[in-house]
Amino acid sequence: MTDYQKVGLKCGIEIHRQIESHKLFCRCNSELIDGEPDFRVKRLLRAVSSETGEQDTVATFEMAKGKYAVYEGFHRNTCLVELDETPVQPINQSALQAVLQVCKLLHMKVVDEVHVMRKQVLDYSNTSSFQRTALVGVDGHVQTARGKVGILGVCIEEDAARKMNSEKDFIVYRLDRLGIPLIEIATAPDMHTPDHVKEVAAYLGMMLKSTGTFRSGLGTIRQDLNVSIHGHPRVEIKGVQDLRLIPLIIENEI
Repeated sequence: MTDYQKVGLKCGIEIHRQIESHKLFCRCNSELIDGEPDFRVKRLLRAVSSETGEQDTVATFEMAKGKYAVYEGFHRNTCLVELDETPVQPINQSALQAVLQVCKLLHMKVVDEVHVMRKQVLDYSNTSSFQRTALVGVDGHVQTARGKVGILGVCIEEDAARKMNSEKDFIVYRLDRLGIPLIEIATAPDMHTPDHVKEVAAYLGMMLKSTGTFRSGLGTIRQDLNVSIHGHPRVEIKGVQDLRLIPLIIENEI
């Protein structure tokens, strides 16, 4: 049995969960579709200079690989917003209201103004090469059997395109998932045992489900575990789906 206090275990979690609504920056429905797509679009990554005249070295490096993306779409849930061919529409108000409700349940301080920011992504999972995200609340908490756990921030953001296939020279993504509204909840590193992490993840999942505005099921929830011990850098373990696996995953990482 690991002595978690001796190894200095500190954990935090980030929970991403889809909101039951149409897409975040257009009015397309957010259903996932199987079968042959209605169209395909080929895109190459191109590094461009910023407002200050500097060019992103990571984007330049990725462009030099010569890879490209193929995006598959369906007319009934893909528009020019997903294709990055038109400006986005106003933010989905029902999705924003769902996130504001969660902020109140988590005792968050809601920001005065919600500003949409751009988070660069270079894995082709977004046609624009960035993800739109907005901070909604800060400085909240949940009360658990092992004490209070801080909630650093709650954001609303758009989901990425769905990866379908990967070849040597290109990646295939499906645009049906791109733009589905997500909530992101980030805790403080206030958990010091694997079972405590599981307890907090279960509580947050139950709370989101109780609102009736968030989706359930495989693929609608993604949990990232942040784990650190004395003498080692923090490690982020992405995409944990099963609550029951959280203690085992943390133990293995230790």
